[in-house]
Amino acid sequence: MRRVFAKHAGAIPRGHAFRAAWIVCATCALFGCKVGPNYVRPPVETPAAYKEAVPFKPAVPRDQEPRGNWWKVFKDPKLDALLAQVEINNQTIKAAEARVREARALTQQARAALFPLVSASADATRSGSRGGNASIDNAGNVSIQGGGVRNNYNVSLDVSWEIDLWGRIRRTIEAGEATAQASVADLESAKLVAQAQLAEDYFLLRVQDAQIQLLNDTTEAYQRSLKLTQNQYAVGVAGRADVAQAETQLKSTQAQAIDAAIQRAQLEHAIAVLLGKPPGGFSVAVEAVPTEFPTIPPAVPSELLERRPDIAAAERRAAAANAQIGVAQAAFFPSLSLSATGGFQSSVLSQLFSLPSRYWSLGADLAQTIFDAGLRRAQTDQAIATYDENVANYRQTVLSGFQNVEDNLAALRILEQEAVVQDEAVKAARESLTITLNQYRAGTANYLAVVVVQAVALSNERTALGILGQRLTASVALIQALGGGWSAASL
Repeated sequence: MRRVFAKHAGAIPRGHAFRAAWIVCATCALFGCKVGPNYVRPPVETPAAYKEAVPFKPAVPRDQEPRGNWWKVFKDPKLDALLAQVEINNQTIKAAEARVREARALTQQARAALFPLVSASADATRSGSRGGNASIDNAGNVSIQGGGVRNNYNVSLDVSWEIDLWGRIRRTIEAGEATAQASVADLESAKLVAQAQLAEDYFLLRVQDAQIQLLNDTTEAYQRSLKLTQNQYAVGVAGRADVAQAETQLKSTQAQAIDAAIQRAQLEHAIAVLLGKPPGGFSVAVEAVPTEFPTIPPAVPSELLERRPDIAAAERRAAAANAQIGVAQAAFFPSLSLSATGGFQSSVLSQLFSLPSRYWSLGADLAQTIFDAGLRRAQTDQAIATYDENVANYRQTVLSGFQNVEDNLAALRILEQEAVVQDEAVKAARESLTITLNQYRAGTANYLAVVVVQAVALSNERTALGILGQRLTASVALIQALGGGWSAASL
């Protein structure tokens, strides 16, 4: 239901009318309030320290913390060159950047509602009928009685303005700004995810290169073993079964080397897509796998809330949902709109802008919904539920962030211990292989023993490379879990 608050159309002096209108506007702007709850960041429980960070915490200088181009801590120029292209060419990042511009434009649309809407119009009409007379009233309106041809010219300026008495527009702007900040954090998340994925794929590719090289070297060693077995078979020292076993082992290892090329090709293709390039025209040259690991200080858990862009995005969405509660609650109060129109109207073009042709009007419209069958209450309940959902999502994102850090701290700590033990296993397997081969050449061991120790040696070598790959990817994952050096202050 709408009720007219006041309407004036040339009834009072124009100067007085405009002054009265501006006094009303200034009063409304000065004393207007914002309904709905003011936002407070939802509290979350944070531990005092990471449980898995004990070996890393003492004597770790904070200046080693990865910041900005975090991948440079690995000191790999090839990786630096690849990651420098991700932010420029990755299509997922471009889509996230477009969403940032979209969110900012929506915020600007909401902010525009704070200001008056001004429009201008001009029209000219020509009408006629047979017989009759035309007359012009005091407002300049032309009426035709009977016949004749008449012109009508009109130029006007219209102003309308909704006064934000209850803060509906301001709450909408708050929601838009928080959503825009969330989209910026989403963009940083997209960058971090793409960069971390490329770094992990790159290190896995390097490990795969090492695996292929190991299998090729092992194949050459097995070819020598086969040649030795064939020579011993020729002089009657070894049996045909030894030759068959040597051939089987050789061909099996060659097949493993060929199979390893599949994963390398797939990793290369994945890197190309992350760089926004067709896989068919992209390749990564074979290089040695890195063996040095950066020191990554995890800081304290409370800092994670400011360092992870996904946590910042979730918190900003909670803020936006909180502002929407105020928007919904503002619907319970009346809305006030002011309007003004002024212009010139005449049937003679040369007299259009003369004093007798002018007209103006000022008005105010106060509207209040009386009955809506619970619509506004349901909309408010929906806004509150949406806020509660976003708060729960924020807290879950924080918990997942703590888990990511703890998982990768534990992985790095345990993998480091495993690598030490595995290196000892590799050394023992190599020594066992050397001893067994010498025994075979001396005729004191059969070839089955050689096959067994060769298989054990190869398996341990491959396991060691696998652990190296896990340590490299866990280092990347830890940096990603810590936010990659990003800070919510940039919002």
